Amino acid sequence: MQTFKITRPDSTLNSALLQKISQKTKPIGALGDLEDIALKIGLIQNTLTPQLNKPTVLVFAGDHGIATSGVSPYPQAVTAQMVLNFLAGGAAINVFAKQNHMQLCIVDAGVNFEFAPHVDLINAKIDMGTANFLYEPAMSEAQCEQALTVGASHVKKEIDAGCNVLIFGEMGIANTSSASCLMSVLCGLPIEDCVGRGTGLDDAGLIKKTGVLKQAINQHMLESPVPMQALAVFGGFEIAMMVGAMLGAAEQKALLLIDGFIATSALLVAARMQPNILHYSIFAHCSKENAHAKLLDYLGAKPLLDLGLRLGEGTGAVLAYPLIQSSVNFLNDMASFESAGISDKA
Repeated sequence: MQTFKITRPDSTLNSALLQKISQKTKPIGALGDLEDIALKIGLIQNTLTPQLNKPTVLVFAGDHGIATSGVSPYPQAVTAQMVLNFLAGGAAINVFAKQNHMQLCIVDAGVNFEFAPHVDLINAKIDMGTANFLYEPAMSEAQCEQALTVGASHVKKEIDAGCNVLIFGEMGIANTSSASCLMSVLCGLPIEDCVGRGTGLDDAGLIKKTGVLKQAINQHMLESPVPMQALAVFGGFEIAMMVGAMLGAAEQKALLLIDGFIATSALLVAARMQPNILHYSIFAHCSKENAHAKLLDYLGAKPLLDLGLRLGEGTGAVLAYPLIQSSVNFLNDMASFESAGISDKA
């Protein structure tokens, strides 16, 4: 099994970064959260002049056996149809990634469909979707380990090519069910606190989904589960691959921009394995999915945006990226009191 070792960023430059931020032509703290982000990125990169290079969006796609148990209003086939939409350039993530001049890669982690080769498609299929975790573990431990390894290998390729900002998106009908169960068992919360409407369930559908997931959790009876065990039982191939990608990116000291509920559930698993990953993570937004705010609170996270989004695909993270750029740009390009000839406070 691949092991990861994530260390805290070096704090040597902490005082110097704070001094540089405080000497910009503004009142101390006037740029609010942007100042915290600038400090964080400076520490991650261990420099007073951080740079954001080749930001890359990786959208991991996979199908879920639990979809056949009526937890989503959409059929499983929509996963493959949306991947084809990504490859054709027609999805929201395509529009936003293009707007922000980002590379977009689609990773087939386990879609129940055979895609033709495409320049933007990475064929990393573990299997044709997971098993139905209502009756059996979603994947074997070997498949789970494979997904982590493959995810880490793909971010390594991007980082080796010069990328130092990774955005993680996902597509998989019923993957909110996996995320809800992971949150419930790893955070020790009742499943009722972790379930949302996903792709648009009505009240009756939400009640049914909650009952199915509660039955599934009771079926497996994981007591004090280790993260890998919970991931294998309840995860999706796209979630597991995202966990490996996040761990691999943080191990190489890249910046992680975390999207919505599914991506945050992947980070939850990763953080339980390597807590220092949180020092490399910026949380893009709070989604409208019911449990996301609770999960962010559990992780001690402060999201940048709250726009009522619940699309996934990495869209919220891409929309937040200009704020990250602004944080780095003010640190590097904004005048200081001294350089501008402006009097500092007495």
